[in-house]
Amino acid sequence: MAKTKPPGKVRLTENQLKVIQDKYMRDAPTVEAWLMGVARNVALGEILSHPQAEAWGAFDGVKRKVERGMSLYHQGLADHDARHANFRRLMDNLERTTARIPAAKALREKWANAFYDMMARWDFLPNSPTLMNAGRELQQLSACYVLPVPDSMEGITKSLGAQAMIQKSGGGTGFSFSSIRPKGDLVKKTRGVASGALSFMKLFDTMTEVVKQGGARRGANMAVLRYDHPEIMDFIRMKTSPGMLENFNVSVGIDEAFMRAAEADAEYPLVNPRSGEPVGKLRAREVFEAMAECAWKTGDPGFVVLDRINASGSNTTPALGRIESTNPCGEQPLLPWEPCNLGSLNLSAFVDGKGRWNFPRLEKSVGLAIRFLEDVIEVNDYPLPEIERLAKGNRRVGLGVMGWAEALVKSGVAYADPEALELADKVMSFINAAALDASEKIAAKRGPFPNWKDSVYDPMSRHFRGEKRRPRHCARTTIAPTGTIAIAAGLQGGGIEPFFAIAYTRYNARALDLLESGGTPDDKDVFFEANPLFKEFAASSGWFGLDEKTLMKRIDENRQSLSGIPEIPERVRRLFATAHDISTQTHVRMQAAFQRHVDNGVSKTINLPETATIKDVRDAYLLAYRLGCKGVTVYRDASKARQVLNLRASAAAPAERCPKCLSRNVARESGCSGATCHDCGHSECS
Repeated sequence: MAKTKPPGKVRLTENQLKVIQDKYMRDAPTVEAWLMGVARNVALGEILSHPQAEAWGAFDGVKRKVERGMSLYHQGLADHDARHANFRRLMDNLERTTARIPAAKALREKWANAFYDMMARWDFLPNSPTLMNAGRELQQLSACYVLPVPDSMEGITKSLGAQAMIQKSGGGTGFSFSSIRPKGDLVKKTRGVASGALSFMKLFDTMTEVVKQGGARRGANMAVLRYDHPEIMDFIRMKTSPGMLENFNVSVGIDEAFMRAAEADAEYPLVNPRSGEPVGKLRAREVFEAMAECAWKTGDPGFVVLDRINASGSNTTPALGRIESTNPCGEQPLLPWEPCNLGSLNLSAFVDGKGRWNFPRLEKSVGLAIRFLEDVIEVNDYPLPEIERLAKGNRRVGLGVMGWAEALVKSGVAYADPEALELADKVMSFINAAALDASEKIAAKRGPFPNWKDSVYDPMSRHFRGEKRRPRHCARTTIAPTGTIAIAAGLQGGGIEPFFAIAYTRYNARALDLLESGGTPDDKDVFFEANPLFKEFAASSGWFGLDEKTLMKRIDENRQSLSGIPEIPERVRRLFATAHDISTQTHVRMQAAFQRHVDNGVSKTINLPETATIKDVRDAYLLAYRLGCKGVTVYRDASKARQVLNLRASAAAPAERCPKCLSRNVARESGCSGATCHDCGHSECS
């Protein structure tokens, strides 16, 4: 019988510990206790999936509805407090079961130990809500939700309430406003006129302002509007007005018909979603140009390719409806009311000191991570019955990667090299196939996802796409920005992004006080820190003929980049290229390389220098579409008034530093209006 083993000591840097203490530990006395608490909580899902769960007393006194193999605990309970109390009874039962039933205890401890070891090695971490809430009162473990916004006040107010509950517990929300009748349209019941889609976006934005995400994270949202909505031009230009929808990222929903019209400089009809009737026309190329111009000015809008999403592995249950929106950072297309729990593998952990990839260990970790995310679905306290039903019916998970930049350095491959794209294709293809294999192995014992019938995997369905599979999860892979969890894992490279900075400035308390008062700190209170891998490289190379402090200061004053510093060999400069050293085309091609082997979507910021032109944005959009991306986000340096870090000279004003600790080691997360500090862990993103 598996025993509860004392957790092995976790290796931590000072920055890791700061972030973990700030974001996740709360009442846990040690990092080891925190990780083991998460592992043991999630492993309770093994009890719920066991054939003896009912006989062991897991459901005693719990209101439960069983449908097609799904155990639903929120159905028929209209009150949120009643639903939560019912779920707490379930979790309490599971704890008692594992305390008194030896077989249940052994099962839990077997998987808890495996999950702990995987996380304690920093091979994998789940999304932040799981790390913050597992085993605690909230028990809300999903990061991503999409909520419907129907063309009715009843439906809109229900979504507002759901948004508040989700964001209070640490999740992010996405919405499509394409069903809302346009401004000035008739409202028959009141004989008035409609206020329009944008007015309701403002309402959801205001809700985010008044709801604090569990005291840990600022609320984040995604708003999508189809290109043929009558208010589309106002939507595209909306963010050029200061203060508009500051808690939202915005994306235009496009498709092949729009892109063909833009290429041909043709007109297309605007359609009233209430009546389905055409109410005007626009030239597609003018709309596309407006998208590029406004994204150049503000970073918004991006776009999502709706027909591509719905024809791909993102929507394997089209009988349930079309996907019309994504989560806030764009990587997770979801049906209305659908959530997703994410987790990311630390790729750098699978490359040894000689640049060799350990694919057998990676495959084993993929299987264990998929099982972890499978169990999260079972022990998740969902905010609403509609969300629980779709979560357990589709069982969508999002296994992704982080530490790609570190993995490339350890492999001796520069981010901008063609070999990096080949490696991305190889690694993500391997992970995607391993995730499907792991999902089907779980399904062999627990059954495929309940909505499998009439899905694209069902040969009897009109939606069948030619490949009969029986996975446990309707979709399995996603690439998220991983801002905070990457720092917690000791990484500088979030998601598949390149490094943001190589060397940067840190200040002690005395220096911070002086900066806040407008003074200049003494040199002895200012410290230069570096990317750990680069620091190892530089130390072994004798600091390239300089002393350590001089080298780090030179880099910091050089936009935190190695580019153009003659003492550093070109090979090293290329290996440690930062986001703004890399061409726009390389950014786009890297996103596309990963997207080819990802079921859901890919979060990736196409970073542009401040000197980039509108044409550069337009070209990035076109290339992303042509290469098969499901969506794209561009960001030109210094184009946001609230940008935390502008890559200018080292004498940047304090407002350009982290607002919490004033560190300049701050990177904007992909697709998010805020940023994450790599020193103190302060994050403005969901």
